[in-house]
Amino acid sequence: MSLTEWQAKEILCEIGRRVWVRNYVAANEGNFSYRLADDVVLCTPTLQSKGFLKTEDIVTVDMTGRKVGGIKEVTSEIRIHLEIYKQRNDMRAVIHAHPPFATAFAVVKHPLPRCVLPEVEIFLGEIPIVDYATPGTQEVADVVRPFLSDFTAFLLANHGALTIGKDPEDAYFKMEIVEEYCRILLYTRLLDGYTQISEENLSELLEIKKQLGIPDRRLRPGADRSCATPAPAPGTPDTPPAIDRPAIDALVRQILREKGLV
Repeated sequence: MSLTEWQAKEILCEIGRRVWVRNYVAANEGNFSYRLADDVVLCTPTLQSKGFLKTEDIVTVDMTGRKVGGIKEVTSEIRIHLEIYKQRNDMRAVIHAHPPFATAFAVVKHPLPRCVLPEVEIFLGEIPIVDYATPGTQEVADVVRPFLSDFTAFLLANHGALTIGKDPEDAYFKMEIVEEYCRILLYTRLLDGYTQISEENLSELLEIKKQLGIPDRRLRPGADRSCATPAPAPGTPDTPPAIDRPAIDALVRQILREKGLV
């Protein structure tokens, strides 16, 4: 979907309202952008709540990050946005937020299992956990770069989640799927864990994905199509500490009740 500058600014403001209403961000958190042209990127401003954006708040930068339009200052995370656009010519939008369920998995560096929900396998595929880097630095772009050719959704260790898409709606809907998946995985802790579909079922889903024209590295000849849980993220202890399962489950129930989710 090709957008005019006005349309792009409008939808970035709308996505700001969505992420704020859905509690994907707090205070001035989050940032998103749209590549309007080869050397023109529209992005959210820094130090402003994304729930109350106006079109005049949207900033314009070139592909070096130099501000070329707008009355506000550009997001401090612009480096990762520009790196994504440089590496993925097919992607024109980036959404970064801190949805609580997905961010919880990112904080504990808990790998997300494969072969659980068909929608996740078709529309997202694997969701890797990227090493921690200080927000707003070039290092964030550096640690994400190796993942960009194969994935469109990521958990950022100790930070949040990031999704990329062909347009802002595409990137935003991926963020919703990531958060919903992590929420369901947390719910399964209250029901003695999740079950997986078979690898044969996964192959069927990948064929559907192929027919829809959605890239996935598992569609390549000889690629791994197993349902094995991904290896823990770097920095995760080899042997996790013992936990009091009943106490953890009780705490999870309490938090969900307080949030009105159960």
